[in-house]
Amino acid sequence: MSEMLKTPDGRDIAYDRIEGAGPGVVFLGGFRSDKEGTKALALEAWAKRHGRAFLRFDYSGHGQSSGDFLDGCIGDWFEDARAAILELTEGPQVLVGSSMGSWISLLMARECPEKVAGLVTIAAAPDFTEDGMWEEFSDTQRQELIEAGQVALPSDYSDEPYIITKRLIEEGRERLVLRSALTLPMPVRMLQGTADADVPVSVAVRLIDHATGPDIRLTLVKDADHRFSTPECLKLIELSVLKVIQRIGEAA
Repeated sequence: MSEMLKTPDGRDIAYDRIEGAGPGVVFLGGFRSDKEGTKALALEAWAKRHGRAFLRFDYSGHGQSSGDFLDGCIGDWFEDARAAILELTEGPQVLVGSSMGSWISLLMARECPEKVAGLVTIAAAPDFTEDGMWEEFSDTQRQELIEAGQVALPSDYSDEPYIITKRLIEEGRERLVLRSALTLPMPVRMLQGTADADVPVSVAVRLIDHATGPDIRLTLVKDADHRFSTPECLKLIELSVLKVIQRIGEAA
């Protein structure tokens, strides 16, 4: 049964947590995803088998948490993640971010580095509101967004279109991580599929080129798509988390 956390901003965040050894593992889901997804549940099962502390949660407007998705933005969801990590975990954590969750995990590493022991990114989508949306919009879509406050985009994952709001785009510009220094002193493992139709390999290459740190590695998986949820991909996520934990132990 999920529990609820009241954040300092007054939002109710649904979460599931298991106790175990540290450093704990926190899963951060993607845009319009929730804590009941394949990767989150597989990683929780892995944590249980290994006696590792684990946390998964829903951002506001997602899953079981309060709020309307269309009212949210990157800053809100970062604040939700920060509140959950600061209040529900003990000591530095290994953050596992999927797609948008990778962007939020990078924001955590930048703003709360003392709470981030390591990072595993999956199909990382930093700055996607600017680079993957605004820059790809047609002139007509940009005008519609400005005038109507939102624009509808087709979705490969639902019969319903994605509604992109003006606030999502404009607030996202305050949270960009690829336009200024990004120092990642912790172990980082980046996972990316070559058949990802939503986040191209070039984004992963740009991120690893931009970030600075002593232990950052990128693994490309041929033919893996954006979901990155095949048994082989799930195993690779688990192995990457384990490797990060081992590297943290070696540095201690």
